[in-house]
Formats: sequence, C-alpha cells, structure tokens
Amino acid sequence: MSDLLQQEQWRVIDQSALAVHLNALYSFGMDDTLCTSVGANAAPPTARAWVHHDTIVLGIQDTKLPFIKEGIEYLEGKGYRVIVRNSGGLAVVLDEGVLNLTLVFPESEKGIDINRGYDAMWELIKEMFSDFNKEIEAKEIVGSYCPGSYDLSIGDKKFAGISQRRIRNGVAVQIYLCVNGSGSARAERIEHFYSLSRKNEITKFQYPEIKPSVMASLSELLQADLTIQDVMLRFLLALKNKSNHLFSGELSGEEPSLFEAYYNRVMERNEKILGEEK
Repeated sequence: MSDLLQQEQWRVIDQSALAVHLNALYSFGMDDTLCTSVGANAAPPTARAWVHHDTIVLGIQDTKLPFIKEGIEYLEGKGYRVIVRNSGGLAVVLDEGVLNLTLVFPESEKGIDINRGYDAMWELIKEMFSDFNKEIEAKEIVGSYCPGSYDLSIGDKKFAGISQRRIRNGVAVQIYLCVNGSGSARAERIEHFYSLSRKNEITKFQYPEIKPSVMASLSELLQADLTIQDVMLRFLLALKNKSNHLFSGELSGEEPSLFEAYYNRVMERNEKILGEEK
C-alpha cells in the first residue's frame, strides 16, 4: 500500500498563531475550501495547522440533547464560545493548548479508504514523537469526550482525536492534539455540559459518560514542557521527510472566493442550528 503521506509536494498553511482570535467556524470553512481545491487538483496536497481561543465545538448529535440550552449557557458562562461543526463527532474543547492539524489529500481513481486516512495521521503523529519511545495507540478510549476508534492514547489516556471530512474528490483528515494544560480539566467541562444538557432523561442517542481521568495532554503524558511551537516544528520535520518539496503557502487562485462561499455556508448553518436552541 502506498504511503499517503508521501507526496511530491506539501503546501503548509500555518495558522497556529494567526487563527487564535478568529471564530473556529473559519477553520471549518477553510478545510472545506482546501478539500474542494485539492480534490479538483487545483492545489497540491495541503497541511494546515490551527489553534483557536476557548471554544467548545459541538457535533450535530449534541444539539439534540433535551436541555441543550442549559448546557450552552453553562459553557458560555465559563467564557467559551460555542459552535456546531459541519462534520460528525461530538463535543470537543479548543483552547490555546490544543493544536489542530489537517491533512488534505486528493482522492485518486481508487479512492482513499476511510481507515487509510486515519492511519496516515496516526503514522505522522507516531513519527513526530518517536524520540520519546512511548507507544501511541489508536483505539477507542471509553470515558473520553468525542470517543472514536481512532482516539490516540499513551498508557490508555487519550490526548487526541481524529476525524475526516470528504467533499467532491478531496479528503481532509483532522486531528486535535492536547499539547499542554490539563486534559482532565478539559474533560470535566464537557462532563458538566452533558450532565446539565441531558439530566437523567433517556435519549435515543447514546452520549458518552465522561471520565476525566482517562484524558491527558501530551505534556502530562510525556513529562515534557511542550509548546504549540515545539509541536509545529515536529510536524514540519515529519512532513518534510515525506516530501520532495515542502513550502509555506496561502490560499491562491479560486480559493479565496471558494472560502467566502464555504465560510458563509458554515456560519449560516451554525446560526440556524444554535438559533433554534436559544
């Protein structure tokens, strides 16, 4: 099987500092734009890094919680901006200690099997932290927020979750990495959100029973004082090993106008969903 990460060239859009004060919906519009342009072969495979200030990103299923209004009020009272993303999954925390990475691939004639996309990201993360000699596993961590079969963990404590978005012929594989800060404190926020939003109601959908102790940051797990910049450097070096040409870029050609359309779409959709809850 060919290595998805091995590309002739990788364009890198680094928004790990710039995006902090932008609404996180900006990033979902951005990834949809890249999916479309890379999928149409109008742009090379692209890697993007982004960090957002205190934001809780809900999944569509979260908005069906019986007392969601109370849950959102609690989060906003704690200083979080609450948004709903346009892809699957459940509630996650974004803050200045969480680095999000997106890898955008064109889907070749044979197509990219969904697990292949997840495996590519897992391999990249393993390579980024290989010097610590710690086993990074991909498996569901029960009790974590937004649990999935590709939760990344060390010693059964989750520090990252991977998702995927597909548009036209583009595939965006996204990961959030809890780099520093307290993983369990983030989980406590989500635990409280669910207890307020669900209370003891029986719901058709199974929401996670959060156990904060099963989540941690990489700094905690590796006993290293990691910063976003440290991890960015590891990310760029690992990608450089997978490419003949790694270059820094930004949106070009048709991408800025595509972005405007996608960003407006995610904003409108978000307002519509959250407007119904308030």
